[in-house]
Amino acid sequence: MKIVRAFGQFWYDFIIGDDWKIAVAVLLALAATLALLLAGLDDHAVAVIGAIVVVACFAVSLAIDVRPTNHDRH
Repeated sequence: MKIVRAFGQFWYDFIIGDDWKIAVAVLLALAATLALLLAGLDDHAVAVIGAIVVVACFAVSLAIDVRPTNHDRH
């Protein structure tokens, strides 16, 4: 049972890491990209749009993490 727990902990740390918001943002971006692909868009267009969406979601989640709090303004 220790092996199963260690295996699960490794994957949790690998995927989620220190910030769950980045993992969720990337997952949502990949899901949106899959939806575009299944909708029948051209493969090249999906690749470009998907890359832009992944980077944008990552940037938004990073901006949320680095914004100043009320404690930092004083």
